[in-house]
Amino acid sequence: MLRFVPLTVAFLLVAGCGGSSEPPARPEPAPPGSAASPSSAAPSSEPPVDDPPGTLACAALARAIAESSLMNAGVVDGIVRAAATADAPVADAADRLATAHASAVTAAGAESEPDAVAAVGAAASDMASVCSDSGLQTVG
Repeated sequence: MLRFVPLTVAFLLVAGCGGSSEPPARPEPAPPGSAASPSSAAPSSEPPVDDPPGTLACAALARAIAESSLMNAGVVDGIVRAAATADAPVADAADRLATAHASAVTAAGAESEPDAVAAVGAAASDMASVCSDSGLQTVG
């Protein structure tokens, strides 16, 4: 039986070598400061706590304003989802932001697009004021 051990080991080593001399591709690490998407979170992890209510929505709004990303796909939707646990003033401001954003998306390419995009900025500014008035951080 000792005769077959070296052949078995040699076979396993050769079988493990593919036709490519390139190392296997590694997944790219997430850029610093980026959050993992909710679908990529481990099933046992708990969602972030929105304490006080509205903190998550106001933080998401602050990021979007700082990154000038309000018109990027999914950003306003993320703010609105985060506002689901917020108190009425923050949740209402998020709804107004969502309405303005939907109008801007509909106006894409039309003559009214600049005004519609400006309305998104105004709604974001209004929501930032609501967050500030509620004592929630919206900057940084």
